[in-house]
Amino acid sequence: MNDETLQTWVEQVSLEWFGRPFKHRATFNSRLKATGGRYFTRSHNIEISPHQLEAFGAEETEKIIKHELCHYHLHIMKRGYQHRDQDFKQLLTQVGASRYCRTLPEREARKPKPFKYKLVCGACGMEYLRRRRLDPTRYRCGKCAGKLSLKTLD
Repeated sequence: MNDETLQTWVEQVSLEWFGRPFKHRATFNSRLKATGGRYFTRSHNIEISPHQLEAFGAEETEKIIKHELCHYHLHIMKRGYQHRDQDFKQLLTQVGASRYCRTLPEREARKPKPFKYKLVCGACGMEYLRRRRLDPTRYRCGKCAGKLSLKTLD
């Protein structure tokens, strides 16, 4: 699917579900991985992640399009268009849009980095695991406020 096809799809969804035209640009952005789409308040344009379409299909992508169109139409009408606003939440449920997009399979399979460092309290023996190195003299134990020492895990 290309940007022109997406543009017509977004225009159709806008007319069908919101009864209002979408007069701006809708494009794909392949850099979007953690989010399904974006709405820009200054330009009123919408970007959609092509990875969501590939991974979950047209039905899930249409929910993302509806979500972004909720932002768009509420912002144009000068109503609450942000996630925390009641107008936004009501319109989401009314049109059947998704609140959050699904996590992509390659992001879900990613393992967190292993712990490399351990901070040990000299007073109570409490241990804190860390992935990054830090200066133990700048911190104290959260349990007893004792001095910490840094150990490297192998």
